Amino acid sequence: MVTLYGMYRSRATRNLWLLDELALPYTLKPVVQAYRLVAQGIDPQAPDAPLNTQSSEFLRLSPAGAIPVLEDAGLILSESLAINLYLARKAGGPLAPQDLREEAQMTQWALYGATAIESPALEIAFASQRGGEAQAVIEAACDKLMRPLAALEAHLETHSHMVGGRFTVADINMAEMVRYAQPHSPLMARFPRIKSWLELCQSRPAFKKMWATREAEPA
Repeated sequence: MVTLYGMYRSRATRNLWLLDELALPYTLKPVVQAYRLVAQGIDPQAPDAPLNTQSSEFLRLSPAGAIPVLEDAGLILSESLAINLYLARKAGGPLAPQDLREEAQMTQWALYGATAIESPALEIAFASQRGGEAQAVIEAACDKLMRPLAALEAHLETHSHMVGGRFTVADINMAEMVRYAQPHSPLMARFPRIKSWLELCQSRPAFKKMWATREAEPA
């Protein structure tokens, strides 16, 4: 059984979504982000502090002090996208790459999303929580997303899914990065194929289960 260290309110959502899609048994060991404790007036390094990203126990697993982290039979793996690609290969089946060609395409889209989409999309997600004063931040992030989202839109014009004409781990990885921009409806309206594809991904029972649990987790 694999162990995932993290929280639902983190990039661990993409791993938890995939784990449920794959029906892989796992243990989730809660690790809270240190900045959340600081915001509550709690010293992350206090002896009675909950396990967090600055705890010495966790730093032995992740010297970068970031969640999520996967532990599987002695393998320690960080980076949520890499974790998902590993889990899909481990489980096999339709969500995994069927050959080297598909594996290369899944890696390509994961890297493209991580380098071109996720950071500005996150800027939108955080700014959307702050209200009207963050409009300039949102507009600047939207400008950064125009080119990569246009590339994704063009791909989805001729492909029903990211890779292989079926729902795979590549869809989960990309959908979870694009999701951060989803609160800004004017941006999503400019890319109707992305919007439809994202809604299709999020209609899956495993996503709904993950999202309901995430919403129930303390902010």
